[in-house]
Amino acid sequence: MASELSAGLRTWRTRRRVSQLELAIRAGTTQRHVSFIESGRSAPGRDMIIRLAESLQVPLRERNQLLVAGGYAPAYDETPYGAPGLGAIRTALEAILEGHRPYPAVVVDRNGNLVLANQAFHILTADVDDRLLTAPINIPRLLLDPAGLAPRIVNFAQWSWHVIDALAREAAQNPSPGADALIHELTALVPPRPAPDHLGLAVPLHLRSPHGDLHLITTLTRFGTAIDVTVSELRMEAFLPADEPTASALRGLDRTMLQPVEV
Repeated sequence: MASELSAGLRTWRTRRRVSQLELAIRAGTTQRHVSFIESGRSAPGRDMIIRLAESLQVPLRERNQLLVAGGYAPAYDETPYGAPGLGAIRTALEAILEGHRPYPAVVVDRNGNLVLANQAFHILTADVDDRLLTAPINIPRLLLDPAGLAPRIVNFAQWSWHVIDALAREAAQNPSPGADALIHELTALVPPRPAPDHLGLAVPLHLRSPHGDLHLITTLTRFGTAIDVTVSELRMEAFLPADEPTASALRGLDRTMLQPVEV
């Protein structure tokens, strides 16, 4: 197990492109100690493992794995999202999503699977194939699959690679089971990569809708101080209007939602 811990810490340090000296300074120890730990010549205590992992911004799930490899119990709980213990978190997330109306917003887990969405997002996906709306609903797949939103994305060739590149960056920094398989699956669904001068990170989503063309930019929000594995892996993605016509169209959709339905 000690060798697994040594290899794990070394892998995370290499992934973060941090030298042994820099890691030692961050963690409040010496380069010699870090070197001994990575070579298996020194067995770090529980607190040192946590300090090293925190200094390397290792995700909480993987921090627990490092602790177990070092012979210690996990330090971070993993509470099911629907459990009573996360009731306050769920309430807060629902309020945040509601506050984003009339703009679409979702909360997803580390694999991009839908956890929560506001009504504005559900309206955008109203004509999506039921296959893609069956749990677990994967948002990248929903966006890029031909039976999903893909046929309505005007700038699909550019925006699809924006999505795939973001997934690849996340997988490189914080690997998760199935990430590579999902990237491979989605890559097979999209056109060849555009010329190098495409907008990359700045690509907006140009989406056709029954209420006119929508131009949307996306924002990503994470919990910065989570101490529960489940909460730490949640992220909120909001789709915001890139121009006034889009904002107006989304406000109109929201007013339509609020109208009483005649029976």
